[in-house]
Order: sequence, then structure tokens, then C-alpha cells
Amino acid sequence: MHGKEFNPDGTLKAEVRANNLAQGDNPLAIDSYEARLKKQFEEWKHLDETDPEPWVDYTAYDFFTAEEKEQFHPDGTLKREYIEYATSIGITESALARMEYKKRNEVASYNRISAYNKERGINFGANKMRGLQEDARRYNQNVQQMKKDLRNGEEVSSLPFDPDHFYHG
Repeated sequence: MHGKEFNPDGTLKAEVRANNLAQGDNPLAIDSYEARLKKQFEEWKHLDETDPEPWVDYTAYDFFTAEEKEQFHPDGTLKREYIEYATSIGITESALARMEYKKRNEVASYNRISAYNKERGINFGANKMRGLQEDARRYNQNVQQMKKDLRNGEEVSSLPFDPDHFYHG
């Protein structure tokens, strides 16, 4: 919490207090600010100890599409079966190498970001998963609304999606 201003135990760093005093801040205001945040820190610490949030460790593989899961291993390397299939339909080895290079970089990037955030108490994978779930929920709501709009005679040009693709009665 406020890592630049506060120590790991929730107290205000001495240099921050000194800087605030040098800027002319009221010592009582500084004490009040520290006390409020220390109280919040203690509440959060208590919650972490008594009722911790479940921590699901998502991997980059959890965010692969179904097609990518058929093509790649969790580390981003291409599966032998896919390489055989791809070369049989004319995909070059250099194109496959580029695909693998890109996917391995995506996995490495995800792992770096996830580790960096984990050190700060942030579950990057869970946040990303919630975002995807929210996007899917919103998308489904938009499709349902579009179906209602079509039934109500709305102008097709005003709809967010191509009705021929989504509307089937």
C-alpha cells in the first residue's frame, strides 16, 4: 500500500514525513493521514490473515484459444503433430519458426508480468480472466439486445453487429 510513502508495516516513511514538514504541512495533519492509512493497513492485514482471497495461478496457456491449444505446448513451442500437419499443407518451416517465436515471447511476457505483479500482491492472471469474462458477458448482452431491436423493427444500419451473422430467428 503506497509503497513509496509507507514502510511494509504500514507506518509513514521518515523521509516522507520530513519532506511534508519541509513543505509546510501541519504535523497534526501528517499524523492524522498516517493514522488513517495505518488503520486501513491493519484492517487489510487482518482480512488477509483471517479470510484470504483465493489465489488461482493462471498460466499463459489458460489464455490460449482452442486453436492455439491444438498448435502449441504451454511453453509456446509448437506441437509435433501440428508441425507435421502444417508442413503437409504447405506452411514453410520459417513461417512455423516465426509462429513459435511469437508465441514463446507471449508466454515469457505473460510470465514476467505475472511474477512482477505477484510480488506486489496482484493476481495478474485473475484480473485478466475477469476482464475476458466481463467482455464475453457484455458481448452476449449486446447480441441479445440486438435480437430484441430487430424484433422491434430497429433500422439494421443502427445495429452493432451484422444481423445475418448473429440472428437466427
